[in-house]
Amino acid sequence: MIRVLIFIALVFAAALGLAWVADRPGMLTLDWQGYRIETGLMTAAVALVAFVALAIIVWNVVLVILRSPDLLGRFWRRRRKDRGYAALSKGMLALGVGDAAGATRYGGEAAKLLKDEPASALLLAQTAQLAGRHDEARARFEKMLEDPALRPVGLHGLYVEAERLNEPVAARHYAEEAAALVPGLDWAGRAVLGYQAVAGDWAEAIKTLEKNYAAKLVDKKTFRRHKAVLLTAHALEQEDRDPDGARALANEAAGLAPGLVPAAVLAARLATRRGDIRKALKVVEAAWKVTPHPELAEAYAHARTGDSAQDRLKRVKTLAALRAHSAEGTLALARAAIEAGDFALARTQLKGALRNAPTQRVFLMMADLEEKEHGDRGRVREWLARAVRAPADPMWVADGAVSETWAPVSPVDGRLDAFEWTTPPATLDHHGDALEAIDDALLEALPEPVGGAEDDALVILPSTPTEAEDESSGDAEVPAVTSAPQPERADVAAEDAKTETAKTEMEKPAEAKPTAGDASPAKTEAPQSTEPAPEKKAATGDGGAKVGDEAKPAPESGTGKAASAKGPGSVADVIAGGDASRPIEFPLKHMPDDPGPDGASGEEDDEAPRKPGFRFFN
Repeated sequence: MIRVLIFIALVFAAALGLAWVADRPGMLTLDWQGYRIETGLMTAAVALVAFVALAIIVWNVVLVILRSPDLLGRFWRRRRKDRGYAALSKGMLALGVGDAAGATRYGGEAAKLLKDEPASALLLAQTAQLAGRHDEARARFEKMLEDPALRPVGLHGLYVEAERLNEPVAARHYAEEAAALVPGLDWAGRAVLGYQAVAGDWAEAIKTLEKNYAAKLVDKKTFRRHKAVLLTAHALEQEDRDPDGARALANEAAGLAPGLVPAAVLAARLATRRGDIRKALKVVEAAWKVTPHPELAEAYAHARTGDSAQDRLKRVKTLAALRAHSAEGTLALARAAIEAGDFALARTQLKGALRNAPTQRVFLMMADLEEKEHGDRGRVREWLARAVRAPADPMWVADGAVSETWAPVSPVDGRLDAFEWTTPPATLDHHGDALEAIDDALLEALPEPVGGAEDDALVILPSTPTEAEDESSGDAEVPAVTSAPQPERADVAAEDAKTETAKTEMEKPAEAKPTAGDASPAKTEAPQSTEPAPEKKAATGDGGAKVGDEAKPAPESGTGKAASAKGPGSVADVIAGGDASRPIEFPLKHMPDDPGPDGASGEEDDEAPRKPGFRFFN
């Protein structure tokens, strides 16, 4: 707008000047060499303007003629460059879509048309990489090192080639050189940090991380976390040879990242070794509030060496209260209770764990509890069998690799801070169907061990009785102890009364009635005979009672009194009535992993000797 106003002002001024001249007419006389020329003032002015314009035109024409070779060369150069940039653009597009042949063709054309263009050299080198001509690619990248403008590009290309050939020494060299040449270069800073961490050069890795943070390659949160990881790794390396230096590094790491479990565990361990119990407990408590972990619970429980199991239990209770209703707190409290002998507390905690997060560790702890509290080997085997099918517990996992211990870098790709405390991915698919239902009857109605008869907790008598041979006296009466067919599963809730009655009857130890002058008879098995069984005396309260040809022996109690079961369907009724087809009920839904007796179907040969009685808890 200003330019338009200025132009109008100039035109207006020129018009005013011409009008002023027109209002003042006059004659212009030129007398030269005997010639006299007279003309008006306006005519002379117009002629002067025309002459100047003509002179300018003639001058420009002369200049064009004189400069035509240069102008023509510039035209051809510009046209060549346009063609080169067009080929370069097409080559980059072909490279982007993976057309190696097209990228090679356009790259060669661009290199021919654009002699000194760095992009054409990069296009040819990357095209060689795409086509698999790695020797050619390395040669082109090495040639780029001679040009200062292309040196960072050549270093990056050589770094990529060294990574492809799995040459970490060469790759680290190219990355360090690129980082020194161009400070703040993203790929170079990260690569140098990764290689230093993999090589265990923790001090240099910390310096590189600080440089990356100064160049704003990482944010503050990531910087604090990675520095804590590097400090923890450095402290672990110096733990044995320099405990004081390792303790300072571990404390700094725990301050930078309170949720880093290895840093807190190491700081607590070094503080315990130094005798600073309060510092050890404080560090573990800070980490526990962020991330409950079994290693933290272990470090907290053993913060003071020489403590009793009761002292450790009290300390673990304090730790578990910091994060109420956490699974790790429940398991830590259960473990401490088992060690302290507080089996009621341990069972309560494990019961809640079985309902909320039943894993292999929970079932193994249940087996440990059963063994220490009752010594019930059958129950121990059952819990161990459940542990095999239970979901796996969390472990340290990095890029699919599972480790029992934490490490600062991934063993797969060398990534820093790659390990996470999580469930291994291979066990996630069967968490829903690998575990059988856990009901209250299984948790609460656990059988109590029978005092003095753990190996004879339950004896099952056969449907067809056999006679026991007395080694010392033929008149002694000994109850037959043989194997029976394995019962099938039955509803425990419906047959609870029958089970308890049968269990009471069968848990009473059987004793043989001694005869005068003879030693105590031994329990033996006699092979079945095809002849009618001899008459036997039934141990009743009224005295002996003879049975017919089909004798049915009844077990004798230790006092000689009758031991008949109350209620229908008991084992005593089966023995007395001979109803062997009725299945015997058991107090558990699942049989333990005992194969049972061989040939218990009752169809074996009569002359084959029977094996000892089947015992439910062994």
